[in-house]
Amino acid sequence: MTERQKDRPWLMRTYAGHSTAEASNELYRRNLAKGQTGLSVAFDLPTQTGYDSDHILARGEVGRVGVPVAHLGDMRRLFQDIPLEQMNTSMTINATAMWLLALYQVVAEEQGADITKLQGTTQNDIVKEYLSRGTHVFPPGPSLRLTTDMIAYTVSHIPKWNPINICSYHLQEAGATPVQEIAYAMSTAIAVLDAVRDSGQVPRERMGDVVARISFFVNAGVRFVEEMCKMRAFGRIWEKVTRERYGIENPKQRRFRYGVQVNSLGLTEAQPENNVQRIVLEMLAVTLSKDARARAVQLPAWNEALGLPRPWDQQWSLRIQQVLAHESDLLEYEDIFAGSHVVEAKVAALVEESLAEMDRIQEMGGAMAAVESGYLKAQLVSSHAERRARIESGQEKIVGVNIYETTEPNPLTADLDTAIMTVDPAVEARVIASLQNWRDTRYQPPFNHPRPCKALERLKEAAKGTANLMEATLECARAGVTTGEWTAALREVFGEFRAPTGVSSAPVAVAAEPGSALAEVRAKVDATAHDLGVGKLRFLVGKPGLDGHSNGAEQIAVRARDAGFEVVYQGIRLTPEQIVDAALAEDVHAVGLSILSGSHAQLVPDVLQRLRVAGATDIPVIAGGIIPNGDAEQLRAAGVAAVFTPKDFDITGIIGRIVDEIRKANKLDPLEVPA
Repeated sequence: MTERQKDRPWLMRTYAGHSTAEASNELYRRNLAKGQTGLSVAFDLPTQTGYDSDHILARGEVGRVGVPVAHLGDMRRLFQDIPLEQMNTSMTINATAMWLLALYQVVAEEQGADITKLQGTTQNDIVKEYLSRGTHVFPPGPSLRLTTDMIAYTVSHIPKWNPINICSYHLQEAGATPVQEIAYAMSTAIAVLDAVRDSGQVPRERMGDVVARISFFVNAGVRFVEEMCKMRAFGRIWEKVTRERYGIENPKQRRFRYGVQVNSLGLTEAQPENNVQRIVLEMLAVTLSKDARARAVQLPAWNEALGLPRPWDQQWSLRIQQVLAHESDLLEYEDIFAGSHVVEAKVAALVEESLAEMDRIQEMGGAMAAVESGYLKAQLVSSHAERRARIESGQEKIVGVNIYETTEPNPLTADLDTAIMTVDPAVEARVIASLQNWRDTRYQPPFNHPRPCKALERLKEAAKGTANLMEATLECARAGVTTGEWTAALREVFGEFRAPTGVSSAPVAVAAEPGSALAEVRAKVDATAHDLGVGKLRFLVGKPGLDGHSNGAEQIAVRARDAGFEVVYQGIRLTPEQIVDAALAEDVHAVGLSILSGSHAQLVPDVLQRLRVAGATDIPVIAGGIIPNGDAEQLRAAGVAAVFTPKDFDITGIIGRIVDEIRKANKLDPLEVPA
């Protein structure tokens, strides 16, 4: 081979942040020393949904799935001794993206940085929050305005920043097929670009600069060929949309720029060591092809289906990337798939189907209208239900789960309590004490912040009018305003939004054919309703706390409905009090609680206690989520009837167990199950 220069590798990131700003800062500096080339900040759920750490909804969620950032002091500590002018920082933040970017900019200014040199990304894609991730705050209209204002501001003031990272990652986790992932992400991009163009904040001749700063965040699943072709199709459609719809002539500005987190949904709790090869295959789908190679890659850790990865687990994932980039010859060649008739045919089919779905969405009035009508959510719930049904029937095979299930003892998980990282429950109290101290002392030396009420009044005035909200937000950051105060001011003006759940409109995914497992469960449901003297069994599916990952709850709700239950599902973000109130008002026969963020240890016992106080001890409570063994034992000891985790993939079987628990709680004899 003639000597040619190797391509530069992609940015290598680890999605990280937990407990406190100080602990996360230490983790970032350690990762940078190991050769990581960019920072990827995970914020905790209160920060993502605009609550301070001492808000009732934040209970049990502080510092769990990311770092709490409540004010400028937290942001300073998060990036202490890390020169922001030299960093490329990705922040996974959406509803409160403007606020976090303002805090980041002010810290950079305090460091003496030239803010025009700041590089990085704010995710800031609110559409997928309504559909899959659930950290939205405001209605679609105001949310789009916040995004538009940020884009207009960054193009003028922080020109190297990516103000939005249109994120199809969570769409795939919520069930999207490759066609849906492409079509919904592209429709979101069109909605955002149309809004920026029509806002009048950016001159027409600068639309190329706007398009050049739009990036995408994509999921790569284990179906290697399809995922690699999906990336090529994405690039082809972006080229067409930017040239034809927005008239962008410069090919550099039309480039499809994307980062990847490979699929966490497909990671299994059973035989978790198999996740390593899954992660490698998924990474190859987005790195092997030079013409469709990711600009940045972050990999999950092998044990994410068990709990929070430790630093060593994250290091292992970073080393996977480094071996490919530095030991293999991958970066020495042109695109190795160019000219493949198999790849070309697959890409062409994906492009054609995706464009057809995009046209359908445009006919409805665009992505925002398709969110508000519930169309997009219902499509995803339906696709996800079909996928689950394929896994349960064995049509879609998952090694270690529904095929090759026998296994040798796993030395990596021999001591499960040390195989994952746990967040000290005392962290929450420390963070709250620090927040209260900030509120008490922000006007005093050494900070001497001006009173925040003036800045908040100015923010509300700007929100009522049409001014760009970034300047007022920066003023709030400098005044020592907290995350909860900034969001509350905007909630006052914009209101809140509860997104459609997609459950009621989802079609039946598994038919209750005679002799099928669902038919048997349906018979049990009917018999139990008859024995209790009610028309239908009623089942409440609840999402306590701030965890917005609603896919599991939706699938349980849909299957329970198909099994003959009357299902009460009010969506995400409820307090234990609201859940118990609903259970009593609807006179339900069982309560199912779904939590993936780790706050189960506090929130589930609270629901149990409230039911006891109300005298409703005959309502069994079922818990589901990423719940370590030790925690599951504690929940059962506290009175939880059953605990389900990702290894329990048989949803119909779970519904059957729920019926058994209803019978037990009501002192009915067990039903004979046909052999």
